[in-house]
Amino acid sequence: MAQKRLLVDMDGVLADTYQQFFRLESNITGKKIEREDVIGVSEADAFPNYLSYIHKAGFFRDAPVIENAIEVMKKLNNVYDIFIVSSAMEFPNSLREKYDWLQEHFPFLHWKQIILCGSKIPVQGDILIDDHFKNLDYFKKTTLLYTQPHNMGRDKGHQRVNNWKEIESILL
Repeated sequence: MAQKRLLVDMDGVLADTYQQFFRLESNITGKKIEREDVIGVSEADAFPNYLSYIHKAGFFRDAPVIENAIEVMKKLNNVYDIFIVSSAMEFPNSLREKYDWLQEHFPFLHWKQIILCGSKIPVQGDILIDDHFKNLDYFKKTTLLYTQPHNMGRDKGHQRVNNWKEIESILL
């Protein structure tokens, strides 16, 4: 029997881009934004310099890994046909930076397991873990909504997961 195909988003699921936003906002503007301040607010609205941050060299490359993601992904990789599916065409630096980031933090994933794309709509599988409704809403099978401030207060029929330990308990 074939393994189920598990699709995993990168930004906000594996890579802690919110920590990048908080750090840059504090370093560049001196303004400290707290997680509670941005609940239910899009990233673009929450961070006044959002576009300059995501176009900045190193933004994607230097993001910290979300807690427990590496350990749980190693286990999942033995059970599922895993693909990292990440939008990488919109921001010029992100394509190379995301690939390099994955090679550093998830070296157990083969390059054939990485899909860096424009739109995720044509990519299908059995399960999608993502933090954005724009990716989950079109998906035809099981969806796991990874909690991030911008999606709090709305679930839209997706099963919410708050961390990688919850993902582990659901999928293993």
